[in-house]
Amino acid sequence: DSRALFQAMLMLFEVLMVVFMEKRTPKNSTNSSKPSSQTPRDDTATTHPGANSKGNQHNGIRCANTRTVETVHASPVTQCETCGEDLSKTPCQGVERRTRIDIIFEKGVTHVDAEIRQCPQCRTRNKGPFPADMAGPVQYGPGIRGYVMNLLIAQMISLKRVQQSIQTLIGQILSEATILKYVMQLHHTLAAWEQSVIEQLLQMPAMHVDETSLRVDRKNHWIPVCPAGHITYKFLHPKRGLAAI
Repeated sequence: DSRALFQAMLMLFEVLMVVFMEKRTPKNSTNSSKPSSQTPRDDTATTHPGANSKGNQHNGIRCANTRTVETVHASPVTQCETCGEDLSKTPCQGVERRTRIDIIFEKGVTHVDAEIRQCPQCRTRNKGPFPADMAGPVQYGPGIRGYVMNLLIAQMISLKRVQQSIQTLIGQILSEATILKYVMQLHHTLAAWEQSVIEQLLQMPAMHVDETSLRVDRKNHWIPVCPAGHITYKFLHPKRGLAAI
């Protein structure tokens, strides 16, 4: 009887401790059925740098085809603002600088004129060679291609708005076929990298998989995200879950 009484008291004590800890523990989306939108903010998660933003921080590396034109203008002082004394020959003791940073979009047009000459001996018409990257009468350079890919893929802007943005900058509109050709060229260029990433992911001891939806041709598709180590791989799939993974 004493042993049974002691076990009953011990069980009652454990129940009281569980109830006490349950009331003292703040509820969040990880230890209760409440969604994150209905739980108070966890300030402990924002004590490390970069916790206020999602995902990796932008590296801030500038594009290779950009340049900085920096100029310095002097603002001389020629007379005293109090007594009007001439200060043109007085030595300068220092300067106070103010800076304006701006962006000026510049359209670069390069013409290549291939000479045409006729051989006086055999009467053959000969033409000078064009650069390898100028296969047609009008070509768009790598700067435009890179800007288009950034808007379309990285910023996820629609085709029509990308066309409008390019037309605003260069006064010419790129067709949808041209833009989609750039996407396909990038797709083929990254094929070897994609295969290498998949092989590296399959060798990892663990892989964290999540997915988000994306509308394609008015139908719901899925983008599985497969990060492991320093690698993050995303791809589009018509189905979610195990089929895509």
